[in-house]
Amino acid sequence: MEKPAAELPNAHSHRSVRPIEETVRTDFRHAMSYGGYLDLDRLLGSQHPLSQPEHHDELLFIIQHQTSELWLKLVLHELLEARRLFDQDQLGKALKCIARVKAIQRTMTEQWSVLGTLTPREYAQFRGFLGSSSGFQSYQYRGVEFLLGNKNRGMLRVFESDPEAHALLSTLLTEHTLYDAFLRVLARAGYEIPADILDRDTSEPWSYRKDLVPIFQKIYESDDTPWGLYEACEDLVDVEDNFQAWRFRHLRTVQRTIGFKVGTGGSSGVDFLKRALDLTFFPELYAVRTEIGN
Repeated sequence: MEKPAAELPNAHSHRSVRPIEETVRTDFRHAMSYGGYLDLDRLLGSQHPLSQPEHHDELLFIIQHQTSELWLKLVLHELLEARRLFDQDQLGKALKCIARVKAIQRTMTEQWSVLGTLTPREYAQFRGFLGSSSGFQSYQYRGVEFLLGNKNRGMLRVFESDPEAHALLSTLLTEHTLYDAFLRVLARAGYEIPADILDRDTSEPWSYRKDLVPIFQKIYESDDTPWGLYEACEDLVDVEDNFQAWRFRHLRTVQRTIGFKVGTGGSSGVDFLKRALDLTFFPELYAVRTEIGN
């Protein structure tokens, strides 16, 4: 039986105010507030456009890069914890950290679509006010690369004027990488990781090791492989794939915005970014795919 019209929910209500429930706190004179917890006064007050007169789109450029730095801070936090957990053979917990990194990477890659709304003309109107500042100088980005194996001692020169950044990167340069930690997990699990790999100079960038490929082939092809080890291999591949997707979106965003101009930090711009696509973190995990099933 159809309900009387008066009992039907009013889908076209003209009310535009939602009453505040009596239990909702409204007095924060002696209580922690949302803005206080997040230190929003400082966070939202840290955007300082330099263009004169101030260009409307410079705020977009600043927020885009500040947001990326916040995500990179969390990526570093999670990768360091994943490495620590690998060192303690807590594989499941380490993979949880890596899963979070993968989610962050997807978010960071999609963020390029926001910066992509900045047209060449709009950017050109305030680009000169950036001076010599450049994303190339992001120490957190370099920290992530170092943790994943793309170590470059020469990069430390860029941060000599920033003692904290220089100290962090100097530490990460000498410490073992996430991949080193995982290979040690495999060694403790009974896989025959060569001793010179386990004892390598971890301040050097990772170089492809052909003798690891049969070990990964065994992991992938054996029905006896513990699921966590198989999953870890795939998760590391996901991290590299995501990183390359980020690099590519960066490249394309730069190309559509400034074409082939020299970068503000002195790099060759697009050509320099293209060469980053040739870098790899876990080459053996890609090489093994050629061997699986042979």
